[in-house]
Amino acid sequence: MITDTLRAKRRRSALVAKRRRTALRTLAFMAPWLIGFAVFFAYPLLSTVYFSFTKYDGFRPPVFNGLDNWTYVFTQYPQFWPAMRNTLWLVVVMVACRVVFGLGVGLLITKVKTGTGIFRTLFYLPYLAPPVAATLSFVFLLNPGTGPVNTLLDGAGLPQPGWFTDADWSKPALTMLAVWGVGDLMVIFMAALLDVPKEQYEAAELDGAGAWQRFRHITLPNISPIILFAVVTGVIQAMQYYTQPLVAGKVAAGVIGGSGQQFEPGYPDKSTLTLPQIVYNTGFQRFDYGTACVLALVLFTLCMAFTALLMRRRGGLIGGGHR
Repeated sequence: MITDTLRAKRRRSALVAKRRRTALRTLAFMAPWLIGFAVFFAYPLLSTVYFSFTKYDGFRPPVFNGLDNWTYVFTQYPQFWPAMRNTLWLVVVMVACRVVFGLGVGLLITKVKTGTGIFRTLFYLPYLAPPVAATLSFVFLLNPGTGPVNTLLDGAGLPQPGWFTDADWSKPALTMLAVWGVGDLMVIFMAALLDVPKEQYEAAELDGAGAWQRFRHITLPNISPIILFAVVTGVIQAMQYYTQPLVAGKVAAGVIGGSGQQFEPGYPDKSTLTLPQIVYNTGFQRFDYGTACVLALVLFTLCMAFTALLMRRRGGLIGGGHR
């Protein structure tokens, strides 16, 4: 009896030791990720939350001021709501246009029989253009007075928008720039489309399904994870949209200067102002880190909310799942 009890205790001790070794081994493998998460995400996020409740300029110690920064941002900061509206506009319109156009180009190229490599290269090359260079090119192409686009529109007897100098046309012009560089989505959609089983198309044709029915009931359900990926990453990119609207606003306003020159972003009439711009402008030009942290947290919350909504409603993105 005593021997059986000792054996049972030894087995339990060995099992506990084995579980402990397994846990330590797992922790050792996860250590790089845990350290990276703590240093590059958790600590900066907690610090941002802390500084959002303080008055801090980066030089003197932070002073706790409660909800003053939050109240100021939502009720008194004149640039916040225009930047919020512009950012949400870009999230909805620009992301939708990029996804639709990228999918359309991918479908078109997969149907081409000859010269596929040439078309792939031509559509992908704009994506490789540096953002600043691409924006400068578009500003000069869409120049209201001397740009070739308006010259062609004038020759055709069509209205000539002000583009980056007109508050009503600046965001559509930025959307055109984003759609022009849609080569990344084109490649992703092409890979997904080529992976759709051809047997399903053949069976649908035998059943008399038309092109639209095949696209809706076969293509979309099969590539739905890729569409979700494109939309989620597109929303995150739109929430971080900084370089293109800033460069377009500066060039259109005629502001060309060195790094020490102050520039109030948003030209014309705050139509190109985005949340990342006012985060940088508030924190690193006005040295109001408390308010900048509030803006950063608002931006982070919006990204998380949009991503969570898309993940929960992923079936609605394509009008239903597999049938």
